[in-house]
Amino acid sequence: MTIQASIGIFAHNEEANILHLLKAIMAQKLKQVEIAEVIVVSSASTDKTDELVLEFAEDNPEVRLYIQAKREGKSSAINLFIKEAMSEVLVVISGDVIPEENTIELLVSAFSDKNIGATGGRPVPVNPDNTFIGYAVNLLWRMHHRMALISPKLGEMIAFRKVMDEIPKESAVDEASIEAIIRSEGLQLKYIPNAKIINKGPENVRDFIKQRRRIQNGHLWLKKVQEYEVVSQDGGLLFKIFWQELIDRPGDIFRMAGVILLEIYCRALGSWDYYVRRKNPFAWEISKSTKKVKS
Repeated sequence: MTIQASIGIFAHNEEANILHLLKAIMAQKLKQVEIAEVIVVSSASTDKTDELVLEFAEDNPEVRLYIQAKREGKSSAINLFIKEAMSEVLVVISGDVIPEENTIELLVSAFSDKNIGATGGRPVPVNPDNTFIGYAVNLLWRMHHRMALISPKLGEMIAFRKVMDEIPKESAVDEASIEAIIRSEGLQLKYIPNAKIINKGPENVRDFIKQRRRIQNGHLWLKKVQEYEVVSQDGGLLFKIFWQELIDRPGDIFRMAGVILLEIYCRALGSWDYYVRRKNPFAWEISKSTKKVKS
């Protein structure tokens, strides 16, 4: 039985990657899955994103572009996608990543199990690890992988059943908000490590701090508003997987210690933003160094 899926791509000034991403979607190897439509939501893009999508859609009628005149955050864009999508299985993809050729098949075919409510793959950064920030990016995504193998944690590109009309538009951590809704419906999450998503982490300390600070703030908001705590907030589990990483890569002990200190600093800033500044960065400032996945 074929499972139909609607693909949602969310973009703000993604001219460097949007065509690579659309071509990767069209080139997916599918057996049990059919892509019914590809909906690109462009939120107040001021570069060539909209023009590139419209040109691509001329030869690919399943691609449609929706333009938001004002940036209202990714969660707001996802709500527009949920409203317009025709399928019961939805796939959300950030505009600055590229799925490998079998990723959509792996993510969506899992819904043949009626107990599965959402699936996520493994983000793999292109950043070289010969710099401190490059190492930090690779380490954090390895941690994400180790964590998700123990307790599913979804990110960058996820598929889910359309069991909601919308997600909280004030959420700065949209994948985690979707996780919370799926679990509240009594459905399961599934991590599929072979479904790989190529992404790019920050290239400099400023962008790294900006990104990690915003995520910490969003997770605190999620715990308060949706009463849902992501697994990465579990200190005991974090210690366990950092210890596993150290056993596997003992030569990285000093770099790892530096990343831990930087992450603690970022989380402190995010907590300060949330508890003291009462700030909710659901329409966040873009980290420009993360945007060009392919050269």
